Amino acid sequence: MSLVVHKYGGSSVASVERIKSVAQRIINARRKGEDVVAVVSAMGDTTDDLIKLSRQVANKPSARELDVLLSTGEIVASTLLAMALQDMGQEAISLSGTQAGIQTDTNHGQAHILAIDPRRIKEELREGKVVIIAGFQGIARSINQSGHHARVVDTDITTLGRGGSDTTAVALAVSLGARACERYTDTAGIYTADPRVVSEATKLTEISYEEMLEIASYGSKVMHPRAIELGQIYNMPILVASSFNDAPGTLIHGGAMEVQQKVTAISHDLDVAKITIVGVPDRPGIAAGIFEPLAQAGVSVDTIVQNASIQHITDLTFTITKGDAEKAFKVMHPITDQIGARECIVDTKLGKVSVIGSGMQNTPGYAARMFSTLSAAGINIQLITTSEIRITVIIDEAQVKEAVQVLHKAFELNQA
Repeated sequence: MSLVVHKYGGSSVASVERIKSVAQRIINARRKGEDVVAVVSAMGDTTDDLIKLSRQVANKPSARELDVLLSTGEIVASTLLAMALQDMGQEAISLSGTQAGIQTDTNHGQAHILAIDPRRIKEELREGKVVIIAGFQGIARSINQSGHHARVVDTDITTLGRGGSDTTAVALAVSLGARACERYTDTAGIYTADPRVVSEATKLTEISYEEMLEIASYGSKVMHPRAIELGQIYNMPILVASSFNDAPGTLIHGGAMEVQQKVTAISHDLDVAKITIVGVPDRPGIAAGIFEPLAQAGVSVDTIVQNASIQHITDLTFTITKGDAEKAFKVMHPITDQIGARECIVDTKLGKVSVIGSGMQNTPGYAARMFSTLSAAGINIQLITTSEIRITVIIDEAQVKEAVQVLHKAFELNQA
């Protein structure tokens, strides 16, 4: 029998009815001659509810205890799914991340998988069981090295942060040698744009890892970039499909040798804020003096733009998430005075829109078409950032929806 790893998001297991529907989908896969390992997220909004609960009892919950608490959401979902399968006559067993052999570093809340020991999973599969694994979690072991002897002094539950269950599923697929990782959610696949913004958006039958990574990094929440990167490194095909119907999904894979479509998709993100430090002295060490404190405060910076220096004075602008805007401003305000800059300005009413396609490489004219299309629509561009297969602009958040719509039409994606 071939092996496939299924991953079910929170919406797919949000109710008893949904859990039973997922169980039936797994049984159908078994009837087709496939072994199934299923990774599940917590039911619905369980994780958010647990975070809110923790903050009601403690102003600053410890990272360790929060990880233990949050890991229970996936445990609940995995055990209920195993029970549903057993009730339908299919042997099944649920495993926590620890029982599944998922070993991580000690970075609570944002742990990374270091290794997977799949022996327990393989034993259960050999016995004809469906193995249900709680996503988003693993176990970190602290080692005490004394002379020639090393011993485990501590073991702690860790969580993998945003998109952790996606990462769990792809990592398990790689470790187990699965033929594919199939991610089921309430979305039918990957589209040329968000269907809620562009009604004419079409579903893609396939997309390359590179394009999907750009889409995920620059707006789409369908799948986390960490999971896509892992799939790309190990060439693990990933299917994104709906758990609510049997419609074909989108296959993320290595891509065709010859690219037919120059532009694949238009993505957008409204979670953008901008900080501009005006009148920055242009001298060595200034950039380090700005960005090192931000890193220490846990603020992740996206786009950075520095104007050309005039009389050794320049302006420096960078973008962050809106959730980090207040923290970043508090860090930057005193530093502005320390480095002799004139002022620090924050703007949280922004969004970004990206044109993405591997066919854009070494092909002129795409930036010009994007900029002229936005200009004709009266949309002002504040910042521009690019990669080999992506052009991203930062614009007023009120114009993001229109920008996506006009670009989708300009690049003829309605006929994709």
